[in-house]
Amino acid sequence: MRRPDSFKEQKGFFTFAQNNDTTDYLNLAYGQALSIKCSQRDVTSFAVAVDEATKACVTDAHREVFDYIIDIPEDAAAADAWKMKNEWKAWWLTPFKETMKLESDILFTDSVDHWWTGMQQTEVCLTTTIRNYEGSPSSCRAYRNLFDDNLLPDVYNGVMYFRYGKESMNFFVYAKYVFENWEVVKNNLLRNCHDDEPTTDVAYAIAAVMLGEDRCTNPTLSYPTFTHMKGAINGWGTNTDWTKTVYSQIDDDLHLTVGFTRQQYPFHYHSKKFLTPEIIRRYEDAYHRAHQ
Repeated sequence: MRRPDSFKEQKGFFTFAQNNDTTDYLNLAYGQALSIKCSQRDVTSFAVAVDEATKACVTDAHREVFDYIIDIPEDAAAADAWKMKNEWKAWWLTPFKETMKLESDILFTDSVDHWWTGMQQTEVCLTTTIRNYEGSPSSCRAYRNLFDDNLLPDVYNGVMYFRYGKESMNFFVYAKYVFENWEVVKNNLLRNCHDDEPTTDVAYAIAAVMLGEDRCTNPTLSYPTFTHMKGAINGWGTNTDWTKTVYSQIDDDLHLTVGFTRQQYPFHYHSKKFLTPEIIRRYEDAYHRAHQ
């Protein structure tokens, strides 16, 4: 792939949205973009990369909130139910010189404007610490057997930063290799791996090893980070649906509370049904009030 010769803006947020038979990822990206527009002060620009079928679902409401709608070239995940094989293309598709790349099922509850300066210390800055819904760093290993068996760096792609440069390009080239040569990687480089396809977390962890972990993580920072609502991370069973386990609400001021804790970090709700039409409506109302 060839990058466009120029960037549209210095900084912004970027996600992929590829709908499948069970999930409207475009709607998740729409909710995410609304949450960014309503919570951030300095950097609010948002780009979403879509395949042809998902692009056909874009509405005027989406176009009002998305600053950039980008076509995914040569969709590598067209035949997949779980569409991750295009993730490595972020470096070539982003319209921003500095990008905060996100999973689409994350809402922003407070400003992270101060993160940008800290993350600039490296061309790639991956999340290495996630949090439970009470805001405490998680040491849960329930979902990380493959990482532990292979001594992979404990990175998460839910929220990550990269800026234009040779090292960041190499990072995504290495991730591309993992996605496109998974059988070789799985059978020759990894132990106890039984995954038919790589997750983005695994692909990025291997890319981090190839680039050099110190070049794409910064342990001196407390960010990037996010709240992860998978069950075991929050002290429940590994397959627990948290929306049936703990009370949550979002008020008209967009304060999100889970249990007795107001959420301050980017909120990876994971259970896609959490993003109800009512929550979307609250964000739309807040967005339109702010832009009257």
